[in-house]
Amino acid sequence: MKTYLPKVNEIQQKCYLIDAKDKILGRVAARAASILRGKHKRIYTPFFDCGDTVVIINADKVRVTGKKLTDKIYSRYTGYPGGRRQVTLGNMLAKRPAAVLELAVSRMIPSGPLGYKQKGKLRVYAGDKHPHAAQKPIVLEI
Repeated sequence: MKTYLPKVNEIQQKCYLIDAKDKILGRVAARAASILRGKHKRIYTPFFDCGDTVVIINADKVRVTGKKLTDKIYSRYTGYPGGRRQVTLGNMLAKRPAAVLELAVSRMIPSGPLGYKQKGKLRVYAGDKHPHAAQKPIVLEI
């Protein structure tokens, strides 16, 4: 089986805009991760960066189902003994709504040099204003 390797001049980078207002968190994150990796393109290759830029607005108005606001916990470790910090999804949405979507999308993309490059093309904003109007983003409906 032969793998297709796209030429540099075949790859056209685009910018997509996703409005997360009243959309479910996981569905927005899955769609954004797919676009960042380039899986929506015909020339997709798993080991080559052919993905596009994604701008997500209204991250503070994203919805979740069930009891995730109180039951879903984000953990991190400070590096000191007893330094585990835990925050619920409800508190995280109140304090840093953009970080919730960034974490959801980044955990759907593989780690490594290629994944870090793809994660760098994600822009998340809590409000409905963004500074990427010059890129003429294509509006995506989810």
